[in-house]
Amino acid sequence: QVIICATWLSISPPVLLLLSAVGQQTGLNVVQATVCSHWGAPTDKSLIQDGDVIIGGLFNLYHIPSTKDEDYTKKPHYEPCTGFYPKLEPLKYSYAMVFAVEEINRNNTLLPGVKLGYRILDSCSLYPWALQGAMSLVGGDTHSCNLTAFAGPIESNEQPVVRAGTTLGPLYVPVISYLASCPCLSDRLKYPTFFRTIPSDIYQAWAMAQLAIRFHWTWIGAVVENNDYGQLAIQKEIFGKGVCLEFIETLMPETIVTDVKRAALTIQASTARVILIFCWYTEVKKLLLELVKRNVTDRQFLASEAWSTSDDLLQDQTISKVANGVLGVAIRSSTIPGFENYLRSLHPIRRPNDVFLREFWQKEFGCSPLSSYFSSSLIPSGTESLENVENHFTDTSQLRVAYNVYLAVYAAAHALHSLLSCNTHTCTFQKNIKHIEVKTSINLLQQLNKVNITTPHGERFYFQGADIPAMYDLVNWRKQPDGQLKLVLVGRVDGFNLHLNESAVQWSSGSSQVPFSVCSESCPPGTRKANRKGEPLCCFDCIPCTEGEISNETGSLNCERCPSEFWSNVEQTACVPRQLDFLSFNETLGITLTTVAASGVVVTTAVFVLFFCNRQTPMVRANNSELSFLLLLSLKLCFLCSLVFIGRPSVWSCRFQQAAFGISFVLCVSCLLVKTLVVLAVFRSARPGAETLMKWFGPVQQRGSVFLFTCIQVIICATWLSISPPVPRRDLGFQGSKVTLECAMGSLVGFSLVLGYIGLLACTCLLLAFLARNLPDNFNEAKLITFSMLIFCAVWVAFVPAYVSSPGKYVVAVEIFSILASSYGLLLCIFAPKCFIILLRPEKNTKKS
Repeated sequence: QVIICATWLSISPPVLLLLSAVGQQTGLNVVQATVCSHWGAPTDKSLIQDGDVIIGGLFNLYHIPSTKDEDYTKKPHYEPCTGFYPKLEPLKYSYAMVFAVEEINRNNTLLPGVKLGYRILDSCSLYPWALQGAMSLVGGDTHSCNLTAFAGPIESNEQPVVRAGTTLGPLYVPVISYLASCPCLSDRLKYPTFFRTIPSDIYQAWAMAQLAIRFHWTWIGAVVENNDYGQLAIQKEIFGKGVCLEFIETLMPETIVTDVKRAALTIQASTARVILIFCWYTEVKKLLLELVKRNVTDRQFLASEAWSTSDDLLQDQTISKVANGVLGVAIRSSTIPGFENYLRSLHPIRRPNDVFLREFWQKEFGCSPLSSYFSSSLIPSGTESLENVENHFTDTSQLRVAYNVYLAVYAAAHALHSLLSCNTHTCTFQKNIKHIEVKTSINLLQQLNKVNITTPHGERFYFQGADIPAMYDLVNWRKQPDGQLKLVLVGRVDGFNLHLNESAVQWSSGSSQVPFSVCSESCPPGTRKANRKGEPLCCFDCIPCTEGEISNETGSLNCERCPSEFWSNVEQTACVPRQLDFLSFNETLGITLTTVAASGVVVTTAVFVLFFCNRQTPMVRANNSELSFLLLLSLKLCFLCSLVFIGRPSVWSCRFQQAAFGISFVLCVSCLLVKTLVVLAVFRSARPGAETLMKWFGPVQQRGSVFLFTCIQVIICATWLSISPPVPRRDLGFQGSKVTLECAMGSLVGFSLVLGYIGLLACTCLLLAFLARNLPDNFNEAKLITFSMLIFCAVWVAFVPAYVSSPGKYVVAVEIFSILASSYGLLLCIFAPKCFIILLRPEKNTKKS
């Protein structure tokens, strides 16, 4: 025996199909038309067609307006069922089953020689009747109510399934469902005999999450049923970290009035503009009507398949005020070729034993039976027909659940065909069912696991464990000019692939502009997210990237550091190559220093010319004219060497600038040192016995001393340049948009020796000049040298910390400034007084003065 059970576990009442092979000595029970009567029957109506193999179906054809929970402390009492289920959809499902059976019977290749029959019962929308129907279909007779199948309950939780499944499971009866979508039923350990032709709800929840992610709806609200079905929709694992829920409102049928009011108030007050609703359509209708009362018309709704295709909602013009633009996931629609013609051809005269059709005829056309539902004659006018009737029953434009029923019957038929095709000896089809060896439910279960077929209109169908590959439609509610809502197909879901025609979607605003629903707007490039303390991840502040860091994507979590030779642009969105930075002749600082250096050269040259023109005067001759001219020449070189430091560093400029600086200043200080020695020697030679002292300070000795002192610096520079010369390099240590191109010293020892030697000569000169400060007042050369050396030493002592702490190209500027300051100090202190006398006090330019 095989059960094909179609249960919408969390929403819909149960449906069950039973497959039972009939034959002599097969070990398979024949399904009788009797039912178990231990509980009393909700209805005695059934639809039966004999055959070699009987397929049983349990549908919610009738309904009870209101129900109550039973505690089973006493015998349950239920009111009798009254009237067809609203919209007649379950009746259409039952005829989809009948149509599939009859189509298979006409097929010469599928189950040839075997006639399928069916037996359809009503479950009355109640779990006990669904279970009774299942027992009736497999029980055999009134004395043997063998429980061999399980049909899911109407309650919105898993426990009834577990309880009944525990009872029916040991019989290993394969069950096929076309409406049981709970993900829990995919567990093969708990439900090893379960199959279904509807995807697991996990796929539709994933699809809705992908829609939110696709349209960047990171801030949404959720209204769900207070059960496993509703909780599935808000699982963080499905939505991931990219979507946050501002609120979660739950609805329960028992407290629907207060729940709906509370949920409507929450939606009205929320900042989220997209609302996910995972509920049954009856609860959704009450919620939407409450939102109409509150005039909440600016929300975009995401719909689950439980209400996304509800005609009851689509045809309500009041709801259309708030439900325009609904985007939802729906059970995939398909066509069943010939099914519409089949439905329209139904007539009680051609189906005299069809009690369901007879009652439907009475409801549709007002025809009444003569005495009872089991009478074979009616009193019609003779012209009644479904050919021109337009209602839910005859509408086959979008077959969803009915198509799942159709697939379930074909799956069972193909499994039976495979079972009858092979036995232990042959693999040929046994056309005579009476010769079938004993087959067990386990055999048929194995064949169902292997089902892989192509439907009559070319669709491939197979099971993956308990499930089938997920396929959904994506639908959109579009408001028509007359105010009606129209269901429009805008995409599909195939497994974990979502295909959506975005241009075809009409949103809640009535336009093609995608709604905007975020807690915080995405951080633009150049900024990063900074989560707000105590708030969801979707609520954040945008912090600009620091200098040297970028973010080139919207919504970046972190800023990236630029490579060493690159820097961030102004917008902090891209790393750009750093600009080469060096002390240029074209910039203000370079122009200023160049001007000052050139001025120094001009002034020094002017002084040289002035001294040369007045070389025979006492002022010039008394100050050792040869050393004075040499000193002026060295000062001019000092001014000129500062220009070498300006401009783009190169290999030769780096080598030449330090050598020129070192040698020029040693030459200058050497001249002052020798001049100081000469002054001391001259005045001390006047003492008795000191005549021979001047022999050591004649012109030749003076020139030799200057040359000797200068040669020592030349040797130091030559050694430095030959071992580890300065070279141009890019200084990346100073973080900024520019790379400083500078001269690396190469050897700090060499640079220190150059400066140290200059300092040694300068200090010696200062000391000697200080000792000579008490010479006759009229001859103040020693004092002038002392002042010049004080300035010189002060400048270069201040140079060291300034040089070390200056960034980038300002290191070079500090060195140039020191060169110019010390050069001007020497020039002014030594030569300014002399030029003053020569030019402005010529009367004092005498030997006596």
